[in-house]
Amino acid sequence: MSISIDKLDTPAVLVDIDKAFSNINKAQQYANAHGFSLRPHIKTHKLPYFAHAQVKAGAVGITCQKLTEAEIMAQAGLADILLTYNIIGAHKLGRMVNLARQVALSVVADNIPVVEGYDRATAGADIAPLRVFVECDTGGGRCGVQTAEEALTIARRIMSAPNLQFAGLMTYPAAGRQAQSDQWLGHARAVLEAAGLSVPAITVGGTPDLWTAGDMQNMSEYRPGTYVYMDRSQVAVGAATVDDCALTVMATVISRPTETRAIIDAGTKTLTSDLLGQDGYGHIIDHEESRITALSEEHGTITAGVDATLPGIGEKVRIIPNHACVVTNMFDHVYLVSNGKVVDRLPVAARGGVS
Repeated sequence: MSISIDKLDTPAVLVDIDKAFSNINKAQQYANAHGFSLRPHIKTHKLPYFAHAQVKAGAVGITCQKLTEAEIMAQAGLADILLTYNIIGAHKLGRMVNLARQVALSVVADNIPVVEGYDRATAGADIAPLRVFVECDTGGGRCGVQTAEEALTIARRIMSAPNLQFAGLMTYPAAGRQAQSDQWLGHARAVLEAAGLSVPAITVGGTPDLWTAGDMQNMSEYRPGTYVYMDRSQVAVGAATVDDCALTVMATVISRPTETRAIIDAGTKTLTSDLLGQDGYGHIIDHEESRITALSEEHGTITAGVDATLPGIGEKVRIIPNHACVVTNMFDHVYLVSNGKVVDRLPVAARGGVS
C-alpha cells in the first residue's frame, strides 16, 4: 500500500512510523544509559506491531491494563506481560491462569482479598509461580496501599501462598511528583527489608516524567505508554515537542457557518472530550493560531484566532489530539504513514473488550 494521505476518507487516524520508531528508540536508549528496564504500556497503541517493535528495541516485556489486551498480545507472540490491574471474579481469574500457561505473567494486588483470589485460582494449576507486585499509592490517588506497613502485610500474604511469588513493588505516580514517589518507595523498601523481605523489583510508570526517571533511586523498571505516539498533553508538560508527535487525526472541514467558525467531521467520538488542562481539543497543524473550541459527538468547532485564516470547506486538516491513548481505542484501524504516503493499514487489535 502506497497512496497519498490526502486520498483517505476522514476522520482517520494516522501514525507516522518514522516518528514512532524514533520515540521508541530514544526512550530505550535513555533507559539503557541510566540502568533501568523498560516495560512499555501497550494501552496507547494496542497494536502487536508496535509491541514487538518495543521489545525488539530492548524492552524486557510489555504492560497491559486489561485481560483482553494481554490475551491478544499473547496470541500475537508477546511472551512477558505485566497486568497492572486487580483481577477479581472467578471467570477472570480462570482466564488469568490460562494466560499464565502461555506467557511469563506478572500481576498486581493492593489488598488481601485480591491475593486470596490469586491463591485459590492458582492452587493445583500447572503453571510457574505467579509473580505478584504490591501496588502502592505514592501520590496518584488511585489504587494502591497507603502505607509501607500495608505493603509488608500483603507481601507476607503473597509469600505464604505456594503458587504465588512476591515480585516487588509497583506504582503509577502522579505526574510531576516523582521525588515524592521515590521517597515513598524507598521507605517501603526499607520497611520490607528490615522485616527480612527482599524486594526483587520496583516498577514505576508514566510518560510525563520519563526523561527524569534516571534520577530515581528506588526504581528498576519503567512503564511509559504515551511516549510511543506522544500527544498535546505531553508537549505541554515538556515530555515531547510537536515534531515528536506521531499520531494525528485527519479531519475534513464540512461547513463554514461564519468567517470565524469552521466545522470538521471529528467530534468526541474521534478526538475525545479529554482536555487534560489544554486550551481546546487538539493542536491543528498549520493552523496553530486557531482552536478546536467545542465538540459534539460527530462535529468539531474550529474558532479562528486573531488574524488567523480558517481552512475552507472540503479542506483536510491534521490534528494532534490532547490524549492519544483514547483516540486509538475509538478506531477499528489506523494508517501507518511515512513521508506523506500510507504504507499500511492495521487493525487496532486490542481495542474494546470488557475486561
